[in-house]
Amino acid sequence: MKAMLLSSYGEDAQFEPVEIEKPQVKPGHVLINIAASSVNTVDTMIRKMGKDLPLSPDTPAILGMDFAGTVEAVGEGVSAYSVGDEVYGCAGGLADLPGSLADYMVADANLIAHKPKNLSMGEAAALPLVAITAYEGLTRAGIKPGQKVLVHGGSGGVGHVALQLAKHFGAEVYSTGGGDKQLAMIEQLGATGINYKTESVEQYVAKHTAGNGFDVVFDSVGGANMLNSFEAAALNGQVASTVSLCELDLTLAHFKGLSLHVVFMLIPMLHNFKREQHGGILRDLAQIVESGGLKPVLDEERYGLEQAGQAHARLESRQAMGKVVIEN
Repeated sequence: MKAMLLSSYGEDAQFEPVEIEKPQVKPGHVLINIAASSVNTVDTMIRKMGKDLPLSPDTPAILGMDFAGTVEAVGEGVSAYSVGDEVYGCAGGLADLPGSLADYMVADANLIAHKPKNLSMGEAAALPLVAITAYEGLTRAGIKPGQKVLVHGGSGGVGHVALQLAKHFGAEVYSTGGGDKQLAMIEQLGATGINYKTESVEQYVAKHTAGNGFDVVFDSVGGANMLNSFEAAALNGQVASTVSLCELDLTLAHFKGLSLHVVFMLIPMLHNFKREQHGGILRDLAQIVESGGLKPVLDEERYGLEQAGQAHARLESRQAMGKVVIEN
């Protein structure tokens, strides 16, 4: 089969198209003919940082976490899938798990689900990592109908899913963006847009919550922006963060009695820990998609498997709107 191989890590690391042996299915797993994959920020971090990240695979490596495709073979002990089923998931591209930048991959059956019927393969491949992340953050924050929810970075990969899911769960949703295109996308997805470049946290909290703050803040920007999340949250509010690799003063969080939820959705893959929960979330997400509650936004640029490097560059350019997808 064809695979895009990374033989070394670094800023200038390049993917090489190579012919390698097709993997064999094993117990508890399925062999998937990959139709599409998508690029996430963690993929670009692995490519550039390599072993500085504890989750990076040894080289030569096949990266790519998200995918959609068709089951070609079913391993012993797997009863939920049959040959020919269309599936999607996030199941490789890190540690000792080969990824989806190839014609085929072997995936743990607990990490996948049947693809939403109303999505193309490319659309389905855009969802798993970002949608599981958004779902985990919102549900761990105890989102309820009628709450006021703020999503930071609502035009990004995780953010554009989080605001749709928050709306699906019955919340009144607001989202920050930094330009006309971003704010237009946020509004089209059903949230009230906030331009963080022209409005201070104090101003938009006063405008949209009468100064009380948001019940739930989903922060897909993280880092120093977490202080903005603490400021924007209501007393005893909930803050979910996907980027907390930073040092922060938690004084404000203390005096407001905030609960902080750190979402690191790669834990089941890295540690073989409760992988079946990801399969369950993907099944829930498929139902939400099929009911019209969630639609991934794909970047206008399209890439084939041999253009994996260009797809990475597109995401890193920050010019992409929605998810960058690679179609086999």
